[in-house]
Amino acid sequence: MGKIIDYLRLVKFSHTIFAMPFALLAFTYAWVTTEPSQPLWLLLLQVVACMVFARNVAMGFNRWADREIDAENPRTAMREIPAGKVSARGAVVFIVVNAILFVAVAATINPLCGWLSPLALAIVMFYSYCKRFTALAHIVLGVSLGIAPVGATMAVTGAAPLECWLLALVVMSWCAGFDIIYALQDADFDRKRGLHSIPSHFSARTSLVISALLHAASIAFLVWYASYQPQTWLLYVGCAMFISIVASEHYIVTPSCQRNIGIAFGTFNALASMSLAVCLIANLLIYA
Repeated sequence: MGKIIDYLRLVKFSHTIFAMPFALLAFTYAWVTTEPSQPLWLLLLQVVACMVFARNVAMGFNRWADREIDAENPRTAMREIPAGKVSARGAVVFIVVNAILFVAVAATINPLCGWLSPLALAIVMFYSYCKRFTALAHIVLGVSLGIAPVGATMAVTGAAPLECWLLALVVMSWCAGFDIIYALQDADFDRKRGLHSIPSHFSARTSLVISALLHAASIAFLVWYASYQPQTWLLYVGCAMFISIVASEHYIVTPSCQRNIGIAFGTFNALASMSLAVCLIANLLIYA
């Protein structure tokens, strides 16, 4: 049991809550607006499984690729691989097994999902090396999480209509924005190590402005996506909660006050995604 917990910590399984609600929202929208040929329970199980396997590959590979960097950084030195709780070889086996399971399950959904599954894995794994050569790594992370609602929609419809791409843009800009906030913790280390991030290239104030602009873009894309939803109080409440929570991140994290980064990153973003998804999924199920 202890080893299972180590692997769950390795991939930060709790952070699945960031992209999963958006995938379920996209899944629900596609389900109520089309006529899928497969049973609801089966498709839902397949989509959730793919999300979990892809997440495990992404984070497992990230921890494996960064194992030497993490060992040098005091903030990350106790992560599972540098701390010796999970071996590098064990992490590779974990990544390969989850990659095989992801491709296999995706192939059982429909041909499009099957053929695109290796590309999805390539995107989520590519992020791990980006900070070695570009400060746009935050955007790449956003893209890797943003493909979740697109994949969920393809699972139901076998296509990718505009609505799922709008939701992907919401996720991409939102995640890139909060990743910049998170990266403030390692700005000094990244500069010394020659790693690239927005905070390592700019001041904390400028970095937070860029983060705020990305979150403003996320809100704009959300408003656009909301225009395709039934216009009810549930929609307005869900969007208002998401906007308020995301805006609050920039109230509790400032250039001179960064002690709340953990709360902003983990708690606030989890609440934002969950509250939006719960309200908009309920809106679709009740009013669509």
